[in-house]
Amino acid sequence: MRVGLVCPYTWDVPGGVQGHVRDLAETLLEFGHDVSVITPADDDDTLPTYAVPAGRAVPVPYNGSIARLCFGVLSASRVRRWLRDGGFDVVHVHEPAAPSLGLLACWAADGPLVGTFHTSISRSRAMVAAYPILQTALEKIHGRVAVSEAARRTLVEHLGGDAVLIPNGVRVDRFADAEPLDGWPGDGGAIGFVGRIDEPRKGLAVLLDAFHRLARSRPGLRLLIAGPGDGDQLRRSLDTDVRDRVTFLGRVSEDDKARILRSVDVYVAPNTGGESFGVVLLEAMAAGTPVVASDLAAFRAVLDDGHAGRLFPVGDAAALAAVLSDLLSDPAQRVSLALAGRERVRRYDWTVVAREILRVYETVAITPAAVVRRGPLLAAEAGGGLDG
Repeated sequence: MRVGLVCPYTWDVPGGVQGHVRDLAETLLEFGHDVSVITPADDDDTLPTYAVPAGRAVPVPYNGSIARLCFGVLSASRVRRWLRDGGFDVVHVHEPAAPSLGLLACWAADGPLVGTFHTSISRSRAMVAAYPILQTALEKIHGRVAVSEAARRTLVEHLGGDAVLIPNGVRVDRFADAEPLDGWPGDGGAIGFVGRIDEPRKGLAVLLDAFHRLARSRPGLRLLIAGPGDGDQLRRSLDTDVRDRVTFLGRVSEDDKARILRSVDVYVAPNTGGESFGVVLLEAMAAGTPVVASDLAAFRAVLDDGHAGRLFPVGDAAALAAVLSDLLSDPAQRVSLALAGRERVRRYDWTVVAREILRVYETVAITPAAVVRRGPLLAAEAGGGLDG
């Protein structure tokens, strides 16, 4: 099958959607399919051989974060040319409601279209106001996919229609086989965090508060942080007596991220909101690392209501410190959680998830005339998806 994937956010900056598109593309290629990805890119040299640049991205505030989007005359022209030259059996657009390449591709495409919705937004006046414009593109999508119940609910409430649930995936072997960093985790215990350090909803401030509380009674405890952001500002925010016990690595490669997750006793996801899934939880579970996460609906679903990881009340640093203290003092409990996580994450391996997505492709690509006539109902017919 010839598949065209549309990535809405710049390839150069790591993110959940970009990682989803990359891993899906590489899994489909391993399955023997022909795949091309079109994506914003600030540096064309960073793109893999299967990706085509659509132009430079522009930073735009979006869903409590800064998204680097690509939208304009030049990008629209490149999308049309990519569609024309690709001869795709299916075009798979990610985040079709975002003002980026996905929307442009929906407007320009005339063949079978699949759209995956990643975003969870509780209320969005902007999205409601933009609905008349978005409708002209979204009504062309023949198969709709949502990565979580939260993303599906956003679609239903803001844009109408429904979607089959197929979760994000993880390359389990990549994380399970990674080697820990030299000198980690150490005898005093280590906690890990991966995410944008200057984005409030990622919750690093909550984790730092909890770490300060724990550090008083655990002199050997260390915190390992990776992700884009101002490391100098981070260090200035720390008490002087714990500053040397916090290691900030900045932005890291996928291989180094896997090593980081293998280098800590507990991984913490202290996010405060705006999350539709939680890929990094899967990655930590695949690495065999116990997970502690905010009790967000999306995280609760990934962690099987707390059976595959510990949950704590959103934003409650004292509660987080108590959960971490309990786990750090109990190696047997950490081993039990790690085993539960590894068992849970198997259903999210990309070899499983990609086959669910292929079922949607096959459904919309079989009879284009019927697809156009019946629209997004075909996505639901493709199967119930994996539980999340």
